[in-house]
Amino acid sequence: MPRRRTAVLVVAATVTLNAAFTVLGSVLGYPDVLAEPAADVLALVDAHRTEVVTWFALLTAGALLIAPIALGLAPAVDLRWRRASVVLGVAAATAQAIGLSRWVWLVPFLAEHPTADDEQTYRLAATVLGTGLGETTGYLLTAAWTVTLCLGARALLPTGLRWAGVACAAAIAVGALVPLDVPGADTVNFMGYVAWSVWLLVLAGRILWLRRGRIA
Repeated sequence: MPRRRTAVLVVAATVTLNAAFTVLGSVLGYPDVLAEPAADVLALVDAHRTEVVTWFALLTAGALLIAPIALGLAPAVDLRWRRASVVLGVAAATAQAIGLSRWVWLVPFLAEHPTADDEQTYRLAATVLGTGLGETTGYLLTAAWTVTLCLGARALLPTGLRWAGVACAAAIAVGALVPLDVPGADTVNFMGYVAWSVWLLVLAGRILWLRRGRIA
């Protein structure tokens, strides 16, 4: 993939994810709202249906962009790490997108005229698609993908940027401890994603800085 296109995808994913996350935090109180009772969440979603669907759709799209980014960066990764990098990147995008997409196709439907069964369905989806797949699995896959880039793309990433990426990945992976109620895990995970966003933008700049027309 041409380097400019890959860099544009990296920037687009970073901007989309952060913009959507910020707006949803303002409108829905996301992600803190996940800890609220199901009835309260569904009522809040029903009151802000358009914003919830729109911005979660964008958040899902931003997560999905990780897949083509992983494919675009593959030529820059050493053969020993290339397949793992692509597989982990696509898997991370898929896991997070599936988890987030429930707010587009399932939660608004449950919020229309919520019953006790709807609330139970919401809680089940939150546990399986949210905590299990989109969050815990997504965190670990995203962290692993980032590490494979840092280990395999030595020609693209200077030493300092590789170590920074590993640090971001470690902080993101701490998010897997959130369901275990480990103190501070959610804060470390959040800060890891903020730092990772900056890291991605630096990566995009690094891609464009290279003189070759294609990443290799």
